[in-house]
Amino acid sequence: MAANSSHGHTPAAWTGVIISFVGFCAGGVFMVGDSPVGFWASMGVVVLGGIVGVIMRAMGLGMPKESDEMRQAREEAGRAQIAARTGGAQAQQHARA
Repeated sequence: MAANSSHGHTPAAWTGVIISFVGFCAGGVFMVGDSPVGFWASMGVVVLGGIVGVIMRAMGLGMPKESDEMRQAREEAGRAQIAARTGGAQAQQHARA
């Protein structure tokens, strides 16, 4: 199911995560180096990454909103998959009996 999803594969997500990751790594270096000012500045960069991601999503660079038609189609497809799986299991049970 995850292979069919594009969850997180957007410019907004990638940019926010990369900025936060850089801040996190720098925070680790400053923590080991015993520099509280550098550590807290790095934590500010981590928060900035989240803010940049939200702003980019608001600009339209994130996941598009799902329409009602798309949601209904996804739900129907899920029900069809479940029915196919349970129907296949029942057919196998009848074949064994």
